[in-house]
Amino acid sequence: MILLKSTAEIEKIRTASRYAIETLFYLKEFVKEGVKTIELESLCESRINKLKNVKPAFKGYNGYPFCLCISVNDEVVHGMPDERIIKEGDIVSLDFGIFYNGFYGDVALSKSVGKVPLIVEKLLAITEESLYKGIDEAKEGNRLHDISYAVQSNVEDAGFSVVRDFVGHGIGKSLHEDPQIPNFGEKGTGIRLKKGMVLAIEPMVNMGEKEVVIKQNGWTAATKDGSLSAHFEHTVAITENGPDILSKI
Repeated sequence: MILLKSTAEIEKIRTASRYAIETLFYLKEFVKEGVKTIELESLCESRINKLKNVKPAFKGYNGYPFCLCISVNDEVVHGMPDERIIKEGDIVSLDFGIFYNGFYGDVALSKSVGKVPLIVEKLLAITEESLYKGIDEAKEGNRLHDISYAVQSNVEDAGFSVVRDFVGHGIGKSLHEDPQIPNFGEKGTGIRLKKGMVLAIEPMVNMGEKEVVIKQNGWTAATKDGSLSAHFEHTVAITENGPDILSKI
């Protein structure tokens, strides 16, 4: 069931989302050569503990033990912080959610470390661009798969692939609500988008094939062919004036 949010509820999600994106931008500055991914987790937890009535959304969710998901290189989503040291040339994706005042916000971004080949820069740019292409279609009266089509066509036109096994989602009082938002689909199909829907739109884009595998830790999804992957996400409300990016700074 899709839960429509009131204006007051959307403002609460906006606050949660801004806490989340501000935290990610803070952590982004520490994503550099020589830093362990577990150190990013510690920085995140320390920052969150200083905020009043703010909790990390992921820690404890279905047993997940960390505040952050940190996916490196071929890892698509749900990478787990550990003793791994970030190296020049890595792609690091940070996925983070906040629970505040009864509502969730959810965001993600990817960053390259040091000098990377042009094709890697293109992967990051196209993934972020595809997020905004999808957001542009999050309008009252459009169909859900208009978002999906916008993402998929932009990605595939650039020669990359979208992940099928993980999708975006509705968000509000629960971290994951209906509807699911695939990053692939046929334009003009799917449910009709309505004012009051709040969606976490999150393209996950692989440089190679779309298939993923789950690593032995039971959480981390990685590309099956070992190719690089990138991930960007915003929390967006559908309003009478068009898409409203709640996680925008």
